[in-house]
Parts: sequence; C-alpha cells; structure tokens
Amino acid sequence: MTTTVLVVNGPNLNLLGEREPEVYGSETLADLVADLDRHATDRGVVLRHVQSNVEGELVDTLHAARHEVDGIVLNAGAYSHYSIALRDAIAAIDVPVVETHMSNVLARDQFRHESVIGAECIGVIAGFGTDSYRLAIDALLNHLASRDL
Repeated sequence: MTTTVLVVNGPNLNLLGEREPEVYGSETLADLVADLDRHATDRGVVLRHVQSNVEGELVDTLHAARHEVDGIVLNAGAYSHYSIALRDAIAAIDVPVVETHMSNVLARDQFRHESVIGAECIGVIAGFGTDSYRLAIDALLNHLASRDL
C-alpha cells in the first residue's frame, strides 16, 4: 500500500521566491513542489499539494483529507499564530499533522513565537528553509511506521 501525504501551504506561500527572499530564499513554490515530489518518490511516497490564502479553504482541505491521506505536512503561515479554526480542524481529523515553517519563527517577531495549531500536531519543524518540509515528511513517515508496528 502506498503512503500518501498532503502538503498544505497557507497564505503568502504562493509568493515564494519573491516575498522576503532574505527570509524565505529564492526558490519558488513550483520549485519546492518539484523538489518535494522527488524526495517523496525516493521514499515510495505520493505527495499531494494544496496552497491557499483563504482560511476556510484550508479548513475544508483538512476535512476532506481525513479519508484520503495518511498524514499532512502543514505550513499554515501566519494562520499558525491565531487560527482557532485551523486548530479545531486539525483536532477534528484523525490524521497526523506536522506543522512546519521555513523560518525560525522564534527568532522573528514576538507574535510569531506562539502557535495555536502546534499543540494539535504530532510535531513542529521550523527554521531550516525548504529542508523543513523534507524533515517534516521524514518525521511524519517515521511516525506512521512506528504506529504500524
């Protein structure tokens, strides 16, 4: 059986490569998706990708995923810091979620230091640029493998 992982990117991540390259780098979202697909293929995993700037669409995406994927890597962007709706959506589904951020949110603005969604996730990975996603995928796969033992 093939493992399927959903990678969800929230607000402003469609502007990767343009938005604050000193923080997020020059790689575009399309570049990131292609790199992650190669990473997943090497591990026998199928990735699905969603990006939305709309909170409700992200909630709907998480709800729909509950019957379709084995795990989720979620970069909710700024929604991580205040979206109770996303927090409740994660809590409502029986799918492991890894919160990820490209930047080290603890080294940035004070309001970024708290995540309201993190407590509902199996873990949080931040600060490693696009490697944060690869680390999150690998951590999620390790979690799924240990759960199946």
